[in-house]
Amino acid sequence: MNCRHCGTPLTDTVLDLGCAPPSNSYLNKADLNSPETHYPLRLFACSRCFLVQTEDFTRADMLFHPDYAYFSSVSSTWCAHAARYAAMIRRKLRLGPGSFVLEVASNDGYLLRNFVEMGIPCLGIEPTDRTAEAAERLGIPVIREFFGLGLSNRLTDEGRQADLLVGNNVFAHVPDINDFTAGIREALKPDGVVTLEFPHLLKLLRLGQFDTVYHEHYSYLSLRTVCAIFESEGLRAWHVEQLPTHGGSLRVYGCRRDSSRARNASVSRVLETERRFGLDRMETYGGLQAKADRIKDDLLAALIRLKRRGLRLAAYGAAAKGNTLLNYAGIRADLVPYVCDAAPSKQNRFLPGSRLPILPVETLREDKPDVILVLPWNIVSEIVEHHGYVRQWGGRFLTAVPSLKFR
Repeated sequence: MNCRHCGTPLTDTVLDLGCAPPSNSYLNKADLNSPETHYPLRLFACSRCFLVQTEDFTRADMLFHPDYAYFSSVSSTWCAHAARYAAMIRRKLRLGPGSFVLEVASNDGYLLRNFVEMGIPCLGIEPTDRTAEAAERLGIPVIREFFGLGLSNRLTDEGRQADLLVGNNVFAHVPDINDFTAGIREALKPDGVVTLEFPHLLKLLRLGQFDTVYHEHYSYLSLRTVCAIFESEGLRAWHVEQLPTHGGSLRVYGCRRDSSRARNASVSRVLETERRFGLDRMETYGGLQAKADRIKDDLLAALIRLKRRGLRLAAYGAAAKGNTLLNYAGIRADLVPYVCDAAPSKQNRFLPGSRLPILPVETLREDKPDVILVLPWNIVSEIVEHHGYVRQWGGRFLTAVPSLKFR
């Protein structure tokens, strides 16, 4: 396999999580009598451009299928984040009724609904039917396709170039990152702005956030690498913000190379932080496997210990990252009998690989587990706040990444 950005042959494996099914391929009861397709889940780092990437085994349309079960609006924390962003960016770019906002991977309209309420014309690009239908019910127009240069050229021909293009947690999800980036450039007006949010590779390596690795995430990004990809496709970064979302993310502001926007000091600061951490040296990537193994071993040992004490266990949040953790640790229903999730699209189905049943959140009140393993640790504060009633029977929450922590 060659690097999906610069074409350099990939020889440096930085993480091997064995084989796993696609993390969002939730099972129905009828599926339990059939085998699941498992694919190797390995990370490589390119020795030339330092793009960290998964091995290619599955096509995007096999991962982001019409029955896709992830709905962004289920998380109140994420919806609040989107609302704050919309208000901020409207002021920053002075967007109004004459502007045009484009969001790639618009999901169920969790973000664009804010622009609709502001009276700012917008368009979502979303390939999965169920989420697109939810957005359309909010009055958001949606093109149900994957984004790339071809679609951008069509939009340009129709006179629909964007003042703002938003890509929240999608840049890591695209198999052809060069074509995607070229599409961004083409979709922007001459002085238009793109903002991309993605989990920061530096945080993944520093904190051992290996559970963010799954087949939907083709790339794991640093600002250094994003700047290189931008440069190759006629874009440049002019501002960057560090965010707490997903355990530590970047929001990169980009524009066309010949835009009048001046680059500010934030770009140099983050690049320098990455350089000091060592993201431009291959040896920096070598410690991730040991961190992943420590987290897996610690969790497994703790769950076995709790079970032997006679405590009742459960999990919360049927998140994709949870599937990576459960499958790598080999956790099955004999140890954690079920997982609860607030998304109706996931309830009464089963997690891929581990096959834990996904039950409604009301199950927690009925079953009264002693320890609840929170799989989407990035929103643990929201979960603890919403389900604080578990304290009434002495219940506790547990997270495993970056280290075991009871709450």
